[in-house]
Amino acid sequence: MTQPESETSAVPWWRGAVIYQIYPRSFYDSDNDGIGDLAGITAKLDYVASLGVDAIWLSPFFTSPMKDFGYDVADYRAVDPIFGTLEDFDRLMERAHALGLRVIIDQVYAHTSDAHVWFLESRSDRSCAKSDWYVWADPKPDGTPPNNWLSVFYGPCWTWDGRRGQYYMHNFLPSQPNLNVHNPAVQEALLDTARFWLARGVDGFRLDAINFAMHDPSLADNPPVTVTNAFFNRPFDFQHHLHNQSQPELVPFIEKLAEVMHEFGADRFTVAEVGGEQALAEMKLYTEGQARLNTSYSFDFLYAPQLSPGLVLNVLSKWPGGNGEGWPSWAFSNHDAPRVVTRWGGAQAGPDCAKLLLTLLMCLRGNVFLYQGEELGLTQADIPFDRLRDPEAIANWPLTLGRDGARTPMPWAEISPYAGFSTAEPWLPIPADHIASAVSKQDGDANSVLTIARELIELRRSSPIIRTGSFQSLDLPLPLLGFDRVDETGRLRCLFNLADKVQDCALLASGELLFATGPVDQGKKSLGALAACILEMPPE
Repeated sequence: MTQPESETSAVPWWRGAVIYQIYPRSFYDSDNDGIGDLAGITAKLDYVASLGVDAIWLSPFFTSPMKDFGYDVADYRAVDPIFGTLEDFDRLMERAHALGLRVIIDQVYAHTSDAHVWFLESRSDRSCAKSDWYVWADPKPDGTPPNNWLSVFYGPCWTWDGRRGQYYMHNFLPSQPNLNVHNPAVQEALLDTARFWLARGVDGFRLDAINFAMHDPSLADNPPVTVTNAFFNRPFDFQHHLHNQSQPELVPFIEKLAEVMHEFGADRFTVAEVGGEQALAEMKLYTEGQARLNTSYSFDFLYAPQLSPGLVLNVLSKWPGGNGEGWPSWAFSNHDAPRVVTRWGGAQAGPDCAKLLLTLLMCLRGNVFLYQGEELGLTQADIPFDRLRDPEAIANWPLTLGRDGARTPMPWAEISPYAGFSTAEPWLPIPADHIASAVSKQDGDANSVLTIARELIELRRSSPIIRTGSFQSLDLPLPLLGFDRVDETGRLRCLFNLADKVQDCALLASGELLFATGPVDQGKKSLGALAACILEMPPE
C-alpha cells in the first residue's frame, strides 16, 4: 500500500496540519440504505483533497451494537457491516494515500461494548482468564454501588451484573463497560490492536476519552463540587472527577503506545482527546517531551458558549511553546458539540460569521481539526425529540449538547429531500438550510464559504509562519481581536472584528494585505462587521 511521502524537513508533517474529521454515518451513502459508509467516503475523497487538508480523521467504523454510534466497540479489528468490509477500508486507504491524504482513525481504549467477547467472558465467571479485564467491584453491605462515582450521560458509574454478583464500572452508557487498563494483559491487547491498524497503513490515531482509561483502584469517593451554576444539568457535573479517571498510572501506558507508533515509522501520529476540569494539566502531561503523544485535542473552544477576544488570547496563552512543551490542537466543531456558527454566531449565524470563524481557526498556533460541513458554514440542526438518536440527548432533553444536531448528513447537492447524500431516507433529517448550502451550490462560487475555506487552508499550508510560528497577542479594544504569528522569516498580523458594526483599527495602517474576508479598508483603518484579515508586516 502506497503512502504519502515523508516530510524532508525537520518539521513533522502533522505540526500545524489541517485534519478533516469525517463522521462515517453522515458523510456519503454509497449503497442507499440511509447510512454513510466507507465506500461513500472513498467516493468523495477527491473533494476532501480539493480542500487542501493534510489528513482525514475517521470516527469509529468498527463492529458495534451502535448504542453510542460506534464508540461502543464490539470488535476492534473488524468493520461493522453497515459501513462495509476490511477490503473497503483498504481501498479507502489506498485512494487517500494516492491523493496525498494521511488517514487517522479513532481508537477507544477506555471501554468496549458489553457485546465484546472480552466482556462476555469476563462477566461469565470470577475465575475466568479475563476476570480482571474490566473494573468489577462488590456492593456495599446494603447492596448499593461501591462508591459515589457518576457516569457522564446519566446515573451511577456502576451497573449490577447477576452473573458475577458484582457491579461493573462504566463512565458512559451501561453498555460501555470500562476496561481495566491497569492490567498488563489488557494493555498488551490494546497495543496489539494498534499494531493491527498500523500494519494496514494507518497514519495515526485519535485516542478517544483517553483520560477515562484508568481509575483509582482504591475506589475512593469523588468529592462534591461546592459551587454550582446554571450549566449543571447532569448529575455528573456535581462532582470533581478525581478518582474515576485521570490517574497518573496512565502515563507509562501512553509511553508504551508511543513506542509502538515509532516501530512503524517516525511520522505516525497520535492525538489525545482529553476533557474535564484537569484537562490542561493532563494534555501537557500526555504530550510532554519526545516519548509520549504528539498532541492533544482541546475542548476549550468546543464547549465555550461565546466567542470573545479574551477567550482566544487566554486559551492560546496556556501553550506558549516552552522547552519540552507539547503541541496543541484546536477544533471549533465536532460530532459531540453544537456547530460553531450557531453556538457563537447566534443572531449573526450565516456565511459572514462562518468565514470569520474559519479565518480565526486557520490562524491559530497548533493543529486544526475541521469538522465535515464546517467548510460549508453549516448551522446546528434542530432535531425534534421524536427524531433524536443520541442517548445523551434523549437522557438529558431538553438541556443537551445537541450531538444529533451536529451529526446530520453532509449536503452534497442542492436537491431535495436528501441533498445527494442518499436516495433513501437518512438516519437523521437534513435541514432545508443545509441543502441550500450544499457543495454543488458553493463549489465555483468565488464568494462562498467553501471557496474561502480552500483559500485559507492553502494560505496556511504554504506559510511556515502560520503553520508553526509563535503566537503573540495584541492589546486591542473590544470587540477587536488581534495577534501576530512570528518566526525568524517574518511576521503576519491577524485582525478580527467580532461585532456586527464597523470598527476603527489603527493597526491596519501598515502591512501588506494577504487575505481578507468582509470589508477591510486600510486607508480608513476600518474593519467591517465580522471582517477579518491577515497582513504581512514589514521587517522591524
